Amino acid sequence: MKKIALLLAAMVAGSAASRAEYSISLDFPFVSDYVFRGLQFADGSIQPSIEFAVDDLYAGIWTSQPVTGGYANEFDFYMGYGFALSDTWSVDLGATYYFYPETPSGDEQFEPFVGLAGDLGGGLSASVYLYYETEFEVTTFQGGLGYSQSIDDTSSIDYAFDYGFASGSGVTDYTYLSLSATYNYAFTDSASGYAGIVYTANDLDIPGADDSWVYFITGVSIGF
Repeated sequence: MKKIALLLAAMVAGSAASRAEYSISLDFPFVSDYVFRGLQFADGSIQPSIEFAVDDLYAGIWTSQPVTGGYANEFDFYMGYGFALSDTWSVDLGATYYFYPETPSGDEQFEPFVGLAGDLGGGLSASVYLYYETEFEVTTFQGGLGYSQSIDDTSSIDYAFDYGFASGSGVTDYTYLSLSATYNYAFTDSASGYAGIVYTANDLDIPGADDSWVYFITGVSIGF
C-alpha cells in the first residue's frame, strides 16, 4: 500500500506545485471481455477510470469490475511524464501499480515503463513501449499503429493495431496482437460516446484454453 500513498502524494504535489494548465478526464467503458496483452482476465467488465494532468505530468486510477462471478476485481494506479522531442514526437516515462484486493493474498505488482509516441501525419500515429514487471520479472515490448478517420464535425472512426512480445523468468514467452475499430461521437465539447469491436490473439499453445477473442466495447468519456 505504500506505493499507492506515494502515487497519490505525487498527484497532490503536482496539482499544488504551480498554476500550470491542468486537465481531468473521466472514462466509463463496458467491455464484453477483459483481455490484456493477449490474455483474458475476466468476462464482461465495467472499467471506469479518472486521470489528472498538469502540463506534461499525469496520474490516474483505472479499475476493472467484472459483472459476472468467479473473477477478481483490479485497481491500477499509474503516473508518468512526457518529454517532448519535437512538435510531433515525445518520450513517455512512468510506472503502474497493479492491485487485486479480492485475491486470497491481495496480489500486487509494480511495472515501470518507457515509450516513444508520435504523429506520422494524415491521421496516422505510432508508438513503441517497453515495460518491466518487477514481481515476476516479465519484460514486455509493444508497438502500435493508429489511424483516425474523420466522418464529420462530431464523429470519427479510430483504427488501431498493436503487436507485443512478453518474456520473463518462469513465464512462457509469447506474442500477441490486437486489432480494433471504434466509432466516436461528440455530444458536447467535453463529453463523447464510443462503441467498438476488438480482435485479439496470442500464440500460447495451452490445451483447452482459448487463444483468440472478439469482444465489444462501449462507453462515455468526459474531459475538463
